[in-house]
Amino acid sequence: MRIFKGKMTRMVRASQLLYPQREPAALRAAATVLLLRDTPDGVEVLMTRRSASASFAPGAYVFPGGGIDPADALAHPLSTRRATQSELHLTQAIAAIRESFEELGVLLARKANGQHASADDIASLDRQQAFAEQCRTRGLRLAGEEVFVLAHWVTDRDLPRRFDVPFLVARMPEGQVPVADESEQFEPVWLRPADALVRHAADALFMLFPTVRTLERLQHYASVQAVLDACAETEEPLWTSCPRAGLLKGAQARFMEHEAPFGELRLTSPDGQIIHPLDWQTAQPVPLLKNLLRLTAPNPGVMTGPGTNSYLVGDRHSGYIAVDPGPADADHLQRLWRAADGDIRMIVCTHSHPDHSPGAGPLQAMCRTPPPILGLPSAVTARAASEFSPDRTLAHGEQLRVIGPDANSTHTLKVLHTPGHAANHLCLVLLEDGLLFSGDHILNGSTTVVDPPDGNMNDYLNSLDLLSAACDEHQIEFILPAHGYVLDQAKAAIAQLKAHRLRREAKILKVMQAHPQGSMDDWVALAYDDVDARIWPVAKRSLLAHVQRLESMPP
Repeated sequence: MRIFKGKMTRMVRASQLLYPQREPAALRAAATVLLLRDTPDGVEVLMTRRSASASFAPGAYVFPGGGIDPADALAHPLSTRRATQSELHLTQAIAAIRESFEELGVLLARKANGQHASADDIASLDRQQAFAEQCRTRGLRLAGEEVFVLAHWVTDRDLPRRFDVPFLVARMPEGQVPVADESEQFEPVWLRPADALVRHAADALFMLFPTVRTLERLQHYASVQAVLDACAETEEPLWTSCPRAGLLKGAQARFMEHEAPFGELRLTSPDGQIIHPLDWQTAQPVPLLKNLLRLTAPNPGVMTGPGTNSYLVGDRHSGYIAVDPGPADADHLQRLWRAADGDIRMIVCTHSHPDHSPGAGPLQAMCRTPPPILGLPSAVTARAASEFSPDRTLAHGEQLRVIGPDANSTHTLKVLHTPGHAANHLCLVLLEDGLLFSGDHILNGSTTVVDPPDGNMNDYLNSLDLLSAACDEHQIEFILPAHGYVLDQAKAAIAQLKAHRLRREAKILKVMQAHPQGSMDDWVALAYDDVDARIWPVAKRSLLAHVQRLESMPP
């Protein structure tokens, strides 16, 4: 177990991790600042090129910054400060002011008359000497109140040098001209964020991942004041990230917490080693843990994403439980059978839809000792293509177990009945490792379709509540969906999904009230105007489910 935000959270058993874990390098406190100015063409940011011999990020274009010194915290009396600015944020602001002066000769400080430091003031200061004391002697007061926290980045776990660094923002002082120190920083240049990103994409401007992602967000602001106002609203970072990296087409690719592959990288490489392949393919099973394999069926599409994920839970000592064998694709089932070395003890279908259950019978027939097909039979409301009759009907709360010679080879799935997407939908909890197999109830990268009459929006939302409670009961941290990568922060993901559904429902209600005589086609075009119109025929099914739920509510 580990403590996470005041709660006990189950960790995946260390014995099931794919790789020996390494301790990431210790973090160093640092600060960097984005100096901004307004131009007729939009906001520009000051960037410089790091020395080709620098120990960290040689040759990269960066924002000025560096390590936080103990003297920065002692300089609080020499700086202005907002009433809402914390001690920590003021220290970070002073560090950024000092670094921008030492590296670029830009001084965020004001004279007693309120004017910015002049060129003469800057020329009188020695970049190699104690910074704050020189400013005091010159009658300059550091402008800490003019520096705001934009973001908080923590260097990826795989790198040998790691920093815990706020990205700060400030308006470039009028009348000052940046002059690089020509030792650490070179070639100061003003760039619009969008232009910097274009040059980076063309391999003409090398930038680190946090720099790129920061510019991607910064490009949407129309003015410097808009950036500062956004930062001043809460005095907290607009985002915080410690990225993770995997392999795409053999090359390193990094991702932030909100991006689809992040949870899978966290599950497979907790310490940040760049080992896990993220390419979607159907030829080989993908190890997620020692007791967990994923094999994706070759049925990609609008409704299935990269394809339907089949999972094998267990090991060579315990035998395997196959979850969602998928469509009746002979090659896919052969690969699934071979990955389990033919030792499949049970086949479980999360629901009866044609991309999940038809493979169960053919897979069963391939096994020397036919395993039982388990699940819930399709309801009378199911479409003809979704008819399903298991060998045995599972009960809510029932546990399915495969057992090897020791505790590390015991793997237990708890059954949860979760109607909504389908009347016979169920999810499974791998109790020993805190993993949730969510079938189609929770997906990564999209919301599932709730298609009446077999789908029911009230049931769907109630099942989300049930899964949220299961996260607390079983300390579930990861979700393994039937389509897409592994999700982490399971309870938060469920809460976000429910909030999204309720926001959509509120929008649908407003559309219905504004257009009471409208058709379903009219309503979907207005309520899903933020979705590609090609998705509207599918979205109309979920819209109907929302309409039925709204109509069932008491007046």
